[in-house]
Amino acid sequence: MEKLLLSEIVTAVRGSFGYPSNIEVSSISTDTRTIEKGAVFVALKGKNFDGHDYAAKAMELGAVAVITERAVDGAECIIVDSAQSALLDIAGYYRDKFDIKLVGITGSVGKTTTKEFVSLVMSKKFRTLKTQKNFNNEIGLPMTLFNLTSEYEAAVIEMGMSNLGEISRLSLTSKPNLCVITNIGFSHIENLGSQENILKAKMEILDGADENAPLILSKDDKFLRSVEVRAERKKIFYSVTDSSANVYASDIETKSDKIEFNINSDGKNYKAVINCLGEHNVKNALAAFCVGREYNISPDDIIEAIGEFVPDGIRQKTSEVNGIKIIADCYNSSPDSAKSAIHTLSQIDTKGKKIAVLGDMLELGKMSKELHKSVGEAVCDENIDLLLCFGGMSEYYVKGALKKGFDKNNAKIFASKEDVAEYLKTTMKKGDAVLFKASRGMKFEEIIEKIK
Repeated sequence: MEKLLLSEIVTAVRGSFGYPSNIEVSSISTDTRTIEKGAVFVALKGKNFDGHDYAAKAMELGAVAVITERAVDGAECIIVDSAQSALLDIAGYYRDKFDIKLVGITGSVGKTTTKEFVSLVMSKKFRTLKTQKNFNNEIGLPMTLFNLTSEYEAAVIEMGMSNLGEISRLSLTSKPNLCVITNIGFSHIENLGSQENILKAKMEILDGADENAPLILSKDDKFLRSVEVRAERKKIFYSVTDSSANVYASDIETKSDKIEFNINSDGKNYKAVINCLGEHNVKNALAAFCVGREYNISPDDIIEAIGEFVPDGIRQKTSEVNGIKIIADCYNSSPDSAKSAIHTLSQIDTKGKKIAVLGDMLELGKMSKELHKSVGEAVCDENIDLLLCFGGMSEYYVKGALKKGFDKNNAKIFASKEDVAEYLKTTMKKGDAVLFKASRGMKFEEIIEKIK
């Protein structure tokens, strides 16, 4: 972060402050464990904590002021109506100091991987800041923007949400000049009630965008393909199925741990390779191609960039253990991403069994049973050999699979993750491929650790 004056922060948050404010600020912090000399501490409140309890401690650790919603003994407080809003206000003020190319990315699934592809592409031409991990909320996004310096020429910012209004606030803070929406799925439908409301929430990415910021959309998504925007705003579509899209993929072929395909754009054809599996990742790469072309990055550089992507951790990570292919996709799960992962499993060239290990998809509300059944149906449709389930929604995966004719002897429900691991140890053989897919709260990586 480049230095600000405390007086600038007081103005940005429209706060009251009774102390000298011509002091340099070196950083913004929401966690006393990261406080350094010259910091401003923002006293956020959550369900299980209140930053006001740490305001005096922040001063002791070197903070020059604390943003609070009330006076706190032992702290020099900039008092505001909302500390959370103040954090966004500071980030928005700070972002305005930089004339950069800022790409905003949202969507129900795939936004983090798309962010990685896009940042690799942008880095071919510009020094680029990106959202770390998936710090895409009203705390993570401001902290990303505070990493901007005058050396950066571009930024790729991911925006997540769980309810209406959140992406609007993130967009108004980050002010993108190009926007990407990957898809409209079922994530957070418990809060939003319908996919139509999810679309409405995702479209909030335009609220803070440049007046004519291009909008990049998947034409494979039934909601996005018919989105209406002002005539002046450029819409760019990508697709893996529709050759009428501005950019589309053809000749998609899975080979071991990578996918080869052709990218078709402006009447030309480019051969591409990505080091991950799944048609959904081809879509993510196409979105990055669209972004790159909008910023006049050469197709050859874009192809090189997307070929540099490597999944890590528990997000779409493929590895091999004793001749058994393990697909760890345990970071999150939704009906769309689960079906994509199952399709990926079905595409793997293996001589052994294809085993889907599925855990609960969370935050689906009243549609949870129906949506778990739909994923179970996909298991049968994709000719998976063995379905293993753990979690409260397991029976609905199995019901969906059996409804489509799946062999009941090959669909099993387990009482614990330990039981799943023990069964796999006795069942897996060299040449098998095993997918682990569940929402983050299910911690399915624990099963993987037990079978290695």
